[in-house]
Amino acid sequence: MTPSWTRRHFLGAATSVALAPPLFATAPTALRGRFLTHVSVVRVNQIEVTPTRSIGQDESPNNSPAHIRSRREAFARGCPNGRMTWAISWLALIDTRKEYQEARHLLASYHDRYGDEITFIPGGYFAPMYDTRENNRQSIHKALNMVSEMVGGKYRPECLIAGFMDSENQRHLAEDEGIHVCQGQIWSQHGIDNGDGDGGICYPYYPSREHYLKPAQGTADFIDCVCLDGWTCDFLTARREGFEGRFNSRLGVGPIEAVGNLGKEVGRREMIETTAAHFDRGHALNGFGWVTGIWEVSIGHDEDLTWWLQAIHDRWPDTQVTTEGAFGLEWRKHNASNAGLNYRFDMKGTGAPGSEKNLEIEWFMNRDFRLGLLHYWTTNSEPMAIDFTRYDLLAAEPAGPQREWSLMNVLNQKGTRPQDKPIPLSQLNSDDQLRIYARYPELKARASATLLS
Repeated sequence: MTPSWTRRHFLGAATSVALAPPLFATAPTALRGRFLTHVSVVRVNQIEVTPTRSIGQDESPNNSPAHIRSRREAFARGCPNGRMTWAISWLALIDTRKEYQEARHLLASYHDRYGDEITFIPGGYFAPMYDTRENNRQSIHKALNMVSEMVGGKYRPECLIAGFMDSENQRHLAEDEGIHVCQGQIWSQHGIDNGDGDGGICYPYYPSREHYLKPAQGTADFIDCVCLDGWTCDFLTARREGFEGRFNSRLGVGPIEAVGNLGKEVGRREMIETTAAHFDRGHALNGFGWVTGIWEVSIGHDEDLTWWLQAIHDRWPDTQVTTEGAFGLEWRKHNASNAGLNYRFDMKGTGAPGSEKNLEIEWFMNRDFRLGLLHYWTTNSEPMAIDFTRYDLLAAEPAGPQREWSLMNVLNQKGTRPQDKPIPLSQLNSDDQLRIYARYPELKARASATLLS
């Protein structure tokens, strides 16, 4: 993908990423570059939890054709050659009002004109929390066919936008629908909105058949569907439970939490500093950086979208702005399994509420476990483990609809259980220390140096 943009540093947004399946004569090469994916949601009700049940407000006036045009024009001002993903709800697919007929026509025209991706969002982000796996499977199948008919020309989306999606339906998506990308988890979400799902990896992975937040361990539990996060959040605020301490744990690139709550100057600064955590240090550590967000058309903030995209282009002009499905398939092209997963993140607090400037958080995420370390960088204090989630242990999703869909075992960052207290690595059991130090020997050296000092 070559970048060639005129809006911020988003380059390759105009061109689609390679769509080859993960079949390689030789080992795949590592993914490189900076990527941004933006999803806009068109809906009728605030939370359409099933095709026949909604909770929240009627938002139809704020999903008008004028609002949709405003969003697409704001995106184009920020990234003229970029491509974005549109997710349309069940009610917006079937609404017979003139405004929704025009809205569907507009979305189809955006695919034809810009190469935008048009897909379905089931359950208002919370399908597994409110309906059975089988009902959700049927809704997804019917809605995807409606999307294909709406766009025409034998169109088929390359991804599903789901908020949360159970592993069985991600398997159905790959095997029955031929779709190999699912925005299927909202990283670190717990105690906020209508569903809880902490415990996963915030960058792409193939989910296990056991649990959607568990990376597949091998061929026996492998699902050929790239699972993607929904929102890039500030790692410091994301460690919190809900609104613990009156801080918003979802603060990051989302406009509601950033500009909406903090004002234009502070909120926009938080959006760009959260982006920098992935495009600067994260890019250096991982070889690639990815930032993503889902913005409902009804929330507005179109000027903030334009500003954010332009600011990214100015600071990171090589950024490729593309669709959710294209990014997921590009990652899939470079990764045949989870064997090579080794994501690392290192972020200092931005000074925004809940992101303390004197704190530094490090994340280590791989197929076997995720580990979160927190310390006071201004005093070079001993890092404390705030999260150690093992993926080699058996895991199980809830049997049916319920709010809680997290994966928690040894230690979890949210602090919701008695055992979830930050501790030095040296206080983890010896077997867990061996697991960590075998993969990251530098952490053992660092711990030894801290003890000596």
